[in-house]
Amino acid sequence: MPIWALYSLVVLIWGSSWYGIEQQLGVVAPQVSLAYRFLLSAAILIAFCALTRRSLKFPRAAYLLMAVQGLCLFCGNYILFYFAGAHLVSGLLAVCFSTMSMMNIVNLAIFFRQKIDGRAFVAALIGLTGLCLVFYPELSDSGLGSEPALGLGLSLLATYLASLGNMVSVRLKALAIPVIQSNTIGMSFGALFCLGFALAGGASFNYDPRPAYTVSLIGLALFATVIGFGVYLHLVQRIGAARAAYSSVMFPIVALTLSTFLEGYSWSPLAGLGFALVMSGNLLVLWRPRETKLAAAVPQTRST
Repeated sequence: MPIWALYSLVVLIWGSSWYGIEQQLGVVAPQVSLAYRFLLSAAILIAFCALTRRSLKFPRAAYLLMAVQGLCLFCGNYILFYFAGAHLVSGLLAVCFSTMSMMNIVNLAIFFRQKIDGRAFVAALIGLTGLCLVFYPELSDSGLGSEPALGLGLSLLATYLASLGNMVSVRLKALAIPVIQSNTIGMSFGALFCLGFALAGGASFNYDPRPAYTVSLIGLALFATVIGFGVYLHLVQRIGAARAAYSSVMFPIVALTLSTFLEGYSWSPLAGLGFALVMSGNLLVLWRPRETKLAAAVPQTRST
């Protein structure tokens, strides 16, 4: 598929998936809902690999990396986002997630020794300033110990875990591990980790009978997880983590539009200005002149 088509799929699927996450909250513990989601997703992918005769046998080191990917990308970050969703509307979760583009730049420098230029630093300041303005109306009314502040903190931590998962995907590319197989194994590990967290926390393995829960569960498992992650990580491996994260710039537009109409999110002038700054910062950090090599081109294989 052409790059623009991959981007469009990711934006539409993940931009609307935040509202689906909100529909999962209330009755079933977040880690249990995620265990259901990733078990279903992993089963779909395992069946697909079996039907298409894709081997799931890889070196031991690759399984360790895929376990780390599962913990960061298919477990920990989602558990945090599900808990954050109890304190924020889905559109604001997406705004926080869009900062992953800046986090990827930093993590590429840390793990793959890629230089951070001055423009990336300025872009990060613009984006963080915008994020503060987006949340200022929420925090000014409730204070730093409020639910919005807790939701913001959990969302940013979740986003950083997702960025670490992106770094693992870049590393898996260097080992020539195909995206479909790495997702299959990574999601299987993620589901097991979710089950482990649920059991350790004494969570009840109940089920929400509401149609909205079942529809959102199936939609998140099939579209947001199987198809969404497959397309996104394919982008990461084709054009690099930094440029693939450009798609996250568009998520908040879709998500906040849904929050405005479906969740009653009320825009303030400061929130609008902050949103514009977050988008500008993301665009600036990801923009590259044509003659410049991609910031997240395949790194040289080495221990990190």
